[in-house]
Amino acid sequence: MSPDHPPIPRDKLPPGWGPADCCDDQFVYRHRQPAIELVADRTSADRSHPGLGLGRCWELRYRYALTDWTITEAIGRVSTRRAAVTGILECMHRIHDSIDEPADHGEVRDVLERVRFSDVIPDDLTPKG
Repeated sequence: MSPDHPPIPRDKLPPGWGPADCCDDQFVYRHRQPAIELVADRTSADRSHPGLGLGRCWELRYRYALTDWTITEAIGRVSTRRAAVTGILECMHRIHDSIDEPADHGEVRDVLERVRFSDVIPDDLTPKG
């Protein structure tokens, strides 16, 4: 996937967010201030329950620079690319809605730790009532 066609349309992004990298197995969105990235990587599902039968899944991560180091922290894992797009978008909106002026990475991490993907990603197997 080219950066000209990112998985989340620009008009759906909260202010300050934009695509940084997009391809078939990864997409990255960057926030200006503080400089943070939300990353979705297609990866092995080796830590998933074997009964699920997943060979691959998407890992969502939060990445930022701290002096000379790049820090990467896991947010969660989801089973499909569509769920990864939904999850990343939800993380962006939570940061935007919860923090007026993101000043430090600890504040952003606290917001991301409260995201529960079961609340934001629809379960297509659940009967509609």
